[in-house]
Amino acid sequence: MCTYLTEKISIDGSGKGALGWFPLTHATVYVDHPQHAPQEHTLNIDFINPEQGPGARVAVELTEESALALVRAIHDALAAAPPGLASANQGK
Repeated sequence: MCTYLTEKISIDGSGKGALGWFPLTHATVYVDHPQHAPQEHTLNIDFINPEQGPGARVAVELTEESALALVRAIHDALAAAPPGLASANQGK
């Protein structure tokens, strides 16, 4: 069942696509049918920079278990680092 619920957020980072590295400005997260993964439904994340066109996109399709493990790993990695080390405000 597709939820048609999409979370869209502004982000600050970089992604690597077919043409190399580019700045990422947005992420879209949703549960839907994947384009490539063999599962019926996946959690899909599109990291994008709309100003650079359709080639500035990194797509990820994850199972629910993998998505939750990724969330935990991100939280654990940030918690283990000194506060603010990876912040956009670092050194300001």
